[in-house]
Amino acid sequence: MGRKIAVFDLDGTLIHTAPDLLDALNHSLAGDGLDIVGAEGFGRALGSGGRVMIETAHRAQNRALTPEALERMYRVFLDHYAGNIPGKSLPFPGVLDALDRLSAEGYLLAICTNKTEALALKLIEGLQLRERFSAICGVDTFLHCKPDPRHLLETIEMANGDPSRALMVGDSRTDIDTAKAAGIPVIAVDFGYTDQHVKVFEPSVVISHYNELTVEMAERLIAAGNGERRP
Repeated sequence: MGRKIAVFDLDGTLIHTAPDLLDALNHSLAGDGLDIVGAEGFGRALGSGGRVMIETAHRAQNRALTPEALERMYRVFLDHYAGNIPGKSLPFPGVLDALDRLSAEGYLLAICTNKTEALALKLIEGLQLRERFSAICGVDTFLHCKPDPRHLLETIEMANGDPSRALMVGDSRTDIDTAKAAGIPVIAVDFGYTDQHVKVFEPSVVISHYNELTVEMAERLIAAGNGERRP
């Protein structure tokens, strides 16, 4: 039997990456003569990857975007973003204390993100957090990614965790749908990258600060989830 485990999304959940994502986006936009943008109006796009951010910026400015131009701008975006990691990105307030609390009670920690594995690793290593996580699994780690529940379940397996004693923490509908499909309770943070309040997507619980993520909350949610799974 594996150990109990808490699995986290990355962008908008563990790490505030918006400043660097926007910097990379604006670098790619400026190179093609578009206006630079601010964070407002980019909530969901920030958590959906560079291509969606570029498409969103074009729609907002009523500019046409061919598939070829999208791929070229996406490469510019990636090169700029990857070349500046960790940049301005920082853990959200209370994250490190929450990780310490869970680790002290025997929880494994893992990351399940739709960022590429290489970029996720570079970011976590750049922030000197790598040793905290038993697995860091990106969009390209397996043959499937969130919201496919296998992304989460195989992350748990890679970390040697027990899916019946697992918890997911995320900031978006994608994270919540993934956890629900996997039969795993999910905590949603309400300060992440989404254009609707996460309560709309009916997570197990919503928190506004990592101080609220206690061991007692984790244990209660896992126990409740196991109760729902019993025949």
